[in-house]
Amino acid sequence: MSFVRTYTKPRVFAAAVLGSLVVGALLGVVARQTEAGWLTDLLDQIGTIFTTLLQIAVIPLVFTAIVVGINSLRGLGGGRTAARLGGKTVLWFAITSFVASLIGIAIGRIFNPGAGGLGGVTATAKNADKAAKSVDHWGSWDAFVQGLLPENFVKAFSDGETLQVLFLALVIGAAAYSLGDKAKPFVDFTTSVFEIIQRYLGWIVRLAPIGIIGLIGAAVSNYGDALFRPLFSTTLAVYVGCLLVLFVVYPILLQFVAKVSPLKFFAKAGTAIQFAFASQSSAATLPLTRQSAVNLGVQPAYAAFATPLGSATKMDGCAAVFPAIAAIFVANLAGVSLNFWQYVGIVVVAVVGALATAGTTGWLTAFTLTTSFIGLDAKQVALGLALIYSVNPIMDMMRTATNVAGQIVVPTIVARGEGLLDDKVLNAPTDNPQHTDDGSTARHTEPAPA
Repeated sequence: MSFVRTYTKPRVFAAAVLGSLVVGALLGVVARQTEAGWLTDLLDQIGTIFTTLLQIAVIPLVFTAIVVGINSLRGLGGGRTAARLGGKTVLWFAITSFVASLIGIAIGRIFNPGAGGLGGVTATAKNADKAAKSVDHWGSWDAFVQGLLPENFVKAFSDGETLQVLFLALVIGAAAYSLGDKAKPFVDFTTSVFEIIQRYLGWIVRLAPIGIIGLIGAAVSNYGDALFRPLFSTTLAVYVGCLLVLFVVYPILLQFVAKVSPLKFFAKAGTAIQFAFASQSSAATLPLTRQSAVNLGVQPAYAAFATPLGSATKMDGCAAVFPAIAAIFVANLAGVSLNFWQYVGIVVVAVVGALATAGTTGWLTAFTLTTSFIGLDAKQVALGLALIYSVNPIMDMMRTATNVAGQIVVPTIVARGEGLLDDKVLNAPTDNPQHTDDGSTARHTEPAPA
């Protein structure tokens, strides 16, 4: 058996990812304690290169995956079937976002982050300036609506506007679906591009342990204790809230609604969740997310539709748990007590504003829209955001892991309800590598022989 095939087996790859987290943290501690600037710079450069290699593929991946996913529904029935599946998927997205936002509020009330101040700790000038610009750019629903519609097709792609590309993909995908055979050449071409992008990401995923060492090491070295300790309660609250969603809410839904063992779910989805934790990118994790859903028995055609849609709009960590806790954090810094209707506003944004989280700035958009909707002062929001920027990479790991888990849970639930979940595949051992020797995503797990 070749080294590559052994390395890409889920258990081996997962062990490599976990090991790289430990190595990265240790190197970060060494760099900080010894004040080895060269080591910090090296770790930061490694992490930046890895992240850039992933982000290169995000825009074309979102577009092609959505178009291909919509048209893959043709094999499951007519337009009514596609509409029903899409409706149920979005409904479950909203239900889980609702529950996650309530958990975020509850945890925020319990931990009460920011209460009593932060002991005179202030954000860096760089983060303060960055936060002010972010609030100006993302901080209103008007800006969100205006940013939804692209000026033209090419500009949406060249500017990296994920939300606009998502909108175009949904419209063009639906148009291609309605045209049937007339659009087959376009769909075939888009499918080929999608497969090429997946192949590329398959190669980059193999570099994950190296990239993770850089990302984790740079985070530990750069942030250390100076801001992490004062913001520890805020960071811990985000982790606790996300862990409750990940290991309480999702397992309950899996066990009692999807009729899937939570242990089996985490065994088959674990690699995708771990990669999401390290890469901090739902979009970059999409090939693994899709494969995990198929390994859980979800019909491949439906998985091809639901997981790309989820990777852009289903973010329980970034758009539900985190904004609730962050809003309470900002309110405490400002000495403001949130009232009942403001808490309702947090939930409303989490449920109906999920589309706004598309792209790599999903957490930021959700945060600014939430705080704007409930009427918090823009200057206080910018102050809170500047502080959050300092520990955001650490928070984002847990948020993204929760996002990706939810992007696999919902298709599993809907597939069970629609009779699109294959129990033979679900119960078969997952020994296949996440990616084949040539770099492509592995197909579904074959059932064990009878």
